[in-house]
Amino acid sequence: MEYISRPKYIEKIKQFVDKPIIKVLTGMRRVGKSTILTIIKDEILNNVPDKNKIYLNFESVELLNVNSVDTLLKYLQPLLENLQGKVYFFFDEIQMVSGWEKVINGLRVDKDCDIYLTGSNSTLLSGSLATLLAGRYVEFEIQPFTFSEFIRAYEDITLSKDELFDKFIKLGGMPFLKYFKLDEIPSFKYLNDVYNTVLVKDVLQYNNIRDVDIFNRILYYSLENTGHTFSANSIKNYFKNESRKVSIDTVLNYLQYCIQAFIIKKVPRYDTFGKKILKVDEKYYLTDHGFRQARGFSNTKDIERTLENIVYIELISRGYDVKIGKVKDKEIDFICEKGNQLSYYQVSYMMGDEKTREREFGVYKLIENNFPKYVLSMDLIDFSQEGIIHKNIINFLLED
Repeated sequence: MEYISRPKYIEKIKQFVDKPIIKVLTGMRRVGKSTILTIIKDEILNNVPDKNKIYLNFESVELLNVNSVDTLLKYLQPLLENLQGKVYFFFDEIQMVSGWEKVINGLRVDKDCDIYLTGSNSTLLSGSLATLLAGRYVEFEIQPFTFSEFIRAYEDITLSKDELFDKFIKLGGMPFLKYFKLDEIPSFKYLNDVYNTVLVKDVLQYNNIRDVDIFNRILYYSLENTGHTFSANSIKNYFKNESRKVSIDTVLNYLQYCIQAFIIKKVPRYDTFGKKILKVDEKYYLTDHGFRQARGFSNTKDIERTLENIVYIELISRGYDVKIGKVKDKEIDFICEKGNQLSYYQVSYMMGDEKTREREFGVYKLIENNFPKYVLSMDLIDFSQEGIIHKNIINFLLED
């Protein structure tokens, strides 16, 4: 089988192979969690006998009736009989099994085993799991392809990196798109199908949402306003203008459900002077910006916000904790933290005029520290000044 290798995730997970800690891969459906599990099973653990590697995909037709503690234990029992040596369990989309955490904890206690899980809802790691397995699991959130991964996936197509970036802006980074060879019509059809599947299975059904129309309108508003600061109150007013009543609690709950299903990501605002997180006017970004184009919005028309979205996903893929910065009455696009190190990023489309350069570079005059400060844009001219580093966005995205 052809795999699209994702070494940055494989190398992180390899450090925990054969360690007595459960490996949990989370992320939106179809971002490649199953492929990573398969690579670990077939390549990283290729010296382990196949019978000692038990892989169950709970989206498979074969396992449709394996949806509870009892049915899962019954299914596993014959597979484990007379089995010698360490057992490696791979449970794909484990959230489909009610009470699954009890089985996982039981296997961990009773068997000499190494356990790998995937799930498409962040509530996987809350509630009873957190209580049963506190300190005994490590999470890896899998993102869609970043641009460097996108380029590797399409290295057999003779396009320049600039032409590939134009495609990336429209299509996004869902791994399965590779099989459509950058053809936009089937690509957008696939993205719409994934979008609808995620909504139905991981949001509407999972949370038992009845008012589907209101939910869809709230998510539509989020897609349209990707990269803009907005509040639940602004969405409430949006509905009010349409003569529809919706409570702030409903808005907040529906947005949270989308966050839990990894469709959107909420980025908090951080007051650099007050040294505190602000609880108003967060920004929301899409896990994959291609869904926005597939749903009828133009990523090229809204290029500034699309570039912001791309850079945000890149930064969290590199392991940064990311916030929006508020500096007095100005804003820094991203404050990134890793360990004890900070870095700052401004994202712009083009900075051909002095006014734009003053806006993007000028905000850093209010930051009185020596941590790295960057301005990213599509310009080819290097506008670096006064210790602030300017980089072309494509070159930044292709850095190691």
